[in-house]
Amino acid sequence: MVLQVPSQTGQTVRLVAPLSGFLLPIEQVPDPVFAQKMVGDGISIDPTSNLLVAPCDGEVVQIHPANHAVTVKTPEGVEILMHIGLDTVELRGEGFTPKVNLGDRVTTGTPLIEFDLDYVALHAKSLLTQVVVTNTERVAEFVYPSGLVQSAQDIFLELVLAAVSADTAATDGEMATSEPIVIANPTGLHARPAAVLVNLAKKYQSQIALHRGSDCANAKSVVALMNLQVGNGETVTLEAQGPDARQAITDLTAAVRSGLGEAGTAPASAPASIAQSALKAPPPQPKSDDPNILLGVAASSGLAVGNTYRVREQKLDVPELGGTPTQESRQLEKAIAKAALEVESIRAKVHGQGDPGKAAIFAAHQEILDDPELLDIATSAINKGKSAAFAWQQTYQEQADQLAQLDNELLAQRANDVRDVGMRVLRILTGVEATEIKYPRDTVLVAEDLTPSDMANLDRNRVVGFCTLAGGATSHVAILARSMGIPAIAGIEPRIMDLADGTPVILDGTKGKLRLNAPVQEIERTKARIERQQAKRAEDLKHAFEPAITQDGHPVEVVANIGSIKDAEEAASLGAEGVGLLRTEFVFMERPQAPTEDEQTGIYRGIAEAMGPDKPIIIRTLDVGGDKPLPYLPMAHEENPFLGERGIRFGFDQPELQRTQLRAILRAASAGQLRVMFPMIGRIEELRMAKAMLEEERQQLDLPPVEVGIMIEVPSAAIMAETLAKEVDFFSVGTNDLTQYTLAVDRGHPKLAPFVDGVHPAVLRLIDQAVQGAGRYGKWVGVCGGIGSDPQAIPILIGLGVRELSASVTMIPSIKAQVRSLDLDHCQKLAAQALGLETAAEVRDLVPLEED
Repeated sequence: MVLQVPSQTGQTVRLVAPLSGFLLPIEQVPDPVFAQKMVGDGISIDPTSNLLVAPCDGEVVQIHPANHAVTVKTPEGVEILMHIGLDTVELRGEGFTPKVNLGDRVTTGTPLIEFDLDYVALHAKSLLTQVVVTNTERVAEFVYPSGLVQSAQDIFLELVLAAVSADTAATDGEMATSEPIVIANPTGLHARPAAVLVNLAKKYQSQIALHRGSDCANAKSVVALMNLQVGNGETVTLEAQGPDARQAITDLTAAVRSGLGEAGTAPASAPASIAQSALKAPPPQPKSDDPNILLGVAASSGLAVGNTYRVREQKLDVPELGGTPTQESRQLEKAIAKAALEVESIRAKVHGQGDPGKAAIFAAHQEILDDPELLDIATSAINKGKSAAFAWQQTYQEQADQLAQLDNELLAQRANDVRDVGMRVLRILTGVEATEIKYPRDTVLVAEDLTPSDMANLDRNRVVGFCTLAGGATSHVAILARSMGIPAIAGIEPRIMDLADGTPVILDGTKGKLRLNAPVQEIERTKARIERQQAKRAEDLKHAFEPAITQDGHPVEVVANIGSIKDAEEAASLGAEGVGLLRTEFVFMERPQAPTEDEQTGIYRGIAEAMGPDKPIIIRTLDVGGDKPLPYLPMAHEENPFLGERGIRFGFDQPELQRTQLRAILRAASAGQLRVMFPMIGRIEELRMAKAMLEEERQQLDLPPVEVGIMIEVPSAAIMAETLAKEVDFFSVGTNDLTQYTLAVDRGHPKLAPFVDGVHPAVLRLIDQAVQGAGRYGKWVGVCGGIGSDPQAIPILIGLGVRELSASVTMIPSIKAQVRSLDLDHCQKLAAQALGLETAAEVRDLVPLEED
């Protein structure tokens, strides 16, 4: 296949590889704009060389200002766009060196762009380089080879040209022009948003142009739009002529204003002369008709009785003008460095409490401090004579405000993290210490918002709960509140800010309700209920080591979900009969490189020793990918990560990582009863591949076999349970994922998460299928998802035949106590009823919560 110069015979153009590397079909590129061929048709290269060369003779008709993309036009008029990496526009030219200028004539093999392979690999989402024909109407057929190609030698794409036809865009009809549009895309109209605009524009018969001042480009040409080099914040207008001009302008204006689907784009404000539609107003917040009841969002469950105390924002005196730019810049750099040390101290404190997941919140704060854009914007203001404090305050507040305006509620809530970090640096710059308030006992905090730093330093002995106007159930503050066991309400009615400090209240974090002016008797009843709950927990703790056997003699194994050695030690002290789910992600997170085989072996052996040699321990292999990336492994961006390369799929993609972990588990198995569990199994082929990898490593180590199980978290696994049961020793149902996949609702979605209930009859029927399928081959089924700790679900799960409940560590004594209070026959009748119901609410009505 080697050819030195591309030949052109008749209507065929042969292109040589512009890079050395492996060819990949464009449809497999993890970017929908390229994969769906919005930019054009072509092929992708996973490069092994760092010099992009011309694939043919032609003219350079476009070079992107970020130097990551270039277009060469062949003598036949075919436009070849070469786009190095994915989302590399965000690198703003760093790591790329152009070797040609716009308008240059090039021959095959002429250097176009040199790039730093290591830098781009570390700072971009992917190195995959797309080579596409942007004017695909000029090509009748694409011929794609496959495999490895050598730069400037091998043919990697053949184009069979189509007959040239006249432009069919209509030129007759009405003219229509848009209002001025401010481009909100962070890096302007680069290849991705330009391609989206072109694909939208091509749906209309009219001729459509994009104007910026006196410059103009055909809105149906990607290259023309990119050549216009429209940047963030610039103002453009759309103009159309033809039979559907008015409709085209209406639709395209809305699309451009909204950012053309690009993530992280906050639509620019409409001009003051344009009326805002009342239809776009957000839905009203929950509001109570009872003046003594305030409603909000349940952020952290639990009951609290106390007196309100309003948190007031600390005011800082920030001078606008400062010293020389050099002095002010140095002050800012020192303040950021000091803030980073403070954040690291908090992160280490939280991590030391055995909760790496919560520590990751403060790792995110460190990333904000390292954000070069924040520093660049602040430095720009300093260079204009502003003080470091004024420049920094202006910068972080603007960034937080932009985040808060995003339609994505989850991202909008991260504005609070930016304000938290920003305020920390600002206090250092102004020399003001954080105010430490000695709250009265039984305090219910009331605030517009709290920050993760506030939570990390909260005195749990004095603060019994809190309410905030802002935030939601997915905010970092809510996550921390739940981990600390503090009842909390977010998004509460604004009138709470009118309450005088010291107002007696009853806070119900489970229902998102705050009760004012409660009669003394109700306050006393609530206090008594809290005391009964505490007494019951103490009583359950006394019997924690007694077996969980129903009143009619049916044993249920109650084990722990853990994510650290500290969790294992606590589980052992609370009567756990083993580990039903060891989340091994903690071994791989918060480190600059993957753990070695010896490191992993030591950790797994340490957990086995903490539990004891007679306690079974189920180790789930690494479950990352998609929504849970590893910092030291490049992972392609996925539009739908929950349906992407995660769990076992990621293990197959990174076999060295997977094999190393399997070897470590096998070596540690001698310290206890270790079992292996593979996540995200949806097909029997995946299970067989995973078992084969385990067996290969076992034979190499010459060690005894271990029991093997799978997570039932994909509906197909539950439906195919009888088939899969032939291949495994046990199943463990991951109800969190099983529920979201069954109901097609993202369990992390801020608006839809309340509908994700694991006792939904559809989920229960899948669990029933898994139990029945496993039972036909004498295999047992456990539950390690959220409903394994749910008192209303436990009787139904036991009735379905679930033999093991793997629960949150702190819940183990109470779950064992509940099992001891149940009767198997009654549980089976409840389960049969539940399977015939229609809603999750009806299922929960079968097992009402006790009022203690």
